[in-house]
Amino acid sequence: MRMAAVFTLLALCGLVILVLVREQTGSTGFLVGLGLATLPVPLLLAAFRWLDRVDPLPWRNLVFSFAWGACAAALISLLANTLATRWIATATADPASADTLGATVVAPVVEESAKGVALLLLFLLRGREFSGVVDGIVLAGFTATGFAFTENILYLGNAFDEDMAFGFAGLGSVTAATFFVRIVMSPFAHPLFTVLCGLGFGLAAAAPCGRRVRRVLLPLLGLLAAMGMHALWNGSASLLGPWGFFGVYGAFMVPAFALLTWLTVWSRQRELRTIAARLPSYAAAGWLTATEPSALSSMRARAMARDFARRTYGPAAGRTVAEYEAFATSLAFLRNRAHRGAAGPDFAERERELLHHLWLRREVAAPSLAYAARATGRAPQVLPHRDYDGFNPYRT
Repeated sequence: MRMAAVFTLLALCGLVILVLVREQTGSTGFLVGLGLATLPVPLLLAAFRWLDRVDPLPWRNLVFSFAWGACAAALISLLANTLATRWIATATADPASADTLGATVVAPVVEESAKGVALLLLFLLRGREFSGVVDGIVLAGFTATGFAFTENILYLGNAFDEDMAFGFAGLGSVTAATFFVRIVMSPFAHPLFTVLCGLGFGLAAAAPCGRRVRRVLLPLLGLLAAMGMHALWNGSASLLGPWGFFGVYGAFMVPAFALLTWLTVWSRQRELRTIAARLPSYAAAGWLTATEPSALSSMRARAMARDFARRTYGPAAGRTVAEYEAFATSLAFLRNRAHRGAAGPDFAERERELLHHLWLRREVAAPSLAYAARATGRAPQVLPHRDYDGFNPYRT
């Protein structure tokens, strides 16, 4: 019921932002902007989804993040930015100064705050599914991609409308220049800003439960960093001119994007190492076979196990193995959070629930993972039984 109410509200925000954007761009400009703005969206979403393959987030969280960015955050930003810029223009009697202040000061604060609300809601209401850095980065990426999608419709639609009014066409048109800057050069700009906020929430989610100050300060620091980078990006065009823009792009934005890309890939590899480190204790206790922890810590072996089950037993078996892999991954992350003191008081209950799901699927998953472990040369890893302190009611 609550989820239906949230998505109904987002749909209403989407209708309102649709009307507002169409009023500014006109029908033809809106359609042109929509078509051009759609181009980078599948690539960005696929990239963030790839990062999330080890422990995939529920689709409802990803859809909510994208919809919030495209509808709610875009609507809040459009209204707040417009009102703030008009107020500054009235107070200073200088429209040009108002536009500059709006772009460099107001927009970064309003837009990053509006996008950050999606992360805050998921952090507070879906804390069990928000477990670390990769989750924060992926959710921030989906939110910012949705926001950039709507914003690009507006910018590209306005550019096309201007070209129609003044007769510009071809590579010298405003539409071509806007497309090059926003779609070709910097499709990652908004995701890059908001990922800093997501990084803060991810670090907070991984922090021990008793570190309340850290869990509050880290998201705030991430939000401030996102605002600062956003202000630098907007200011490079508004205050420094074209050459300043390209200077900031080459000297700061590209290296920052490369650094965050490395961080996200490293974080994904760290997730696989966590699986390899935490699951052997369950193998020692009899919940998993000796080869499963190694197979589950390899993306290649996991894919091979699903394919083997699908070919040998049918599509339903392939889905069963995929579910088994997901539950085993969640179990490894849960135990890792407990090892750091961040699992919460319901650790034992959640552990039993995940082990129960594994046991129900073990008959199909175990031979498939064993085959994948042999095919990929993954050696078994079994830790001493003392690392596991749970009770196995299914052992015989």
